[in-house]
Amino acid sequence: MKLIDRDLLDKVSHEAKAAARLRMNYNFHQSLNASLHRLINAVEPGTYFRPHRHLNPGREESFLVLRGRVVFFLFDNEGNIIEHRLIDPSAGVYGMDIEAGVWHSLVVLESDTVIYEAKLGPFIPLTEDNMAAWSPRVDDRLEAEAYMDGLMKRIQ
Repeated sequence: MKLIDRDLLDKVSHEAKAAARLRMNYNFHQSLNASLHRLINAVEPGTYFRPHRHLNPGREESFLVLRGRVVFFLFDNEGNIIEHRLIDPSAGVYGMDIEAGVWHSLVVLESDTVIYEAKLGPFIPLTEDNMAAWSPRVDDRLEAEAYMDGLMKRIQ
């Protein structure tokens, strides 16, 4: 048994703050080949989740915010926001379940945010056709920051 408690969330959040990408996973599954992947993802403001989908192969994804706040975005094929939601457990909004093939991303609003994720395995790295061509690449930090700022301005 692995306990999900404040100590674990604090430990992984501390690691996320020190990481270049401002996030850190803690996997509950034993192997990348596991049929079900369960993990917590500690994320900090400024981390960039490039808009992506899980189409090839098609996989659903579920996540719950254990603490903190994020804005979750769904996009059409051209990159237009079709839906956004503030996920804030203190306000009674806990998470999302995303269908396979839907473009999505999120922006982290609070330090020490931790998300619990579940999706089918085994792990297969996202191919380029699952990454939104209309969004900045992960390695373009300045463009990614401007993109996230632009997303937030478009919903205010």
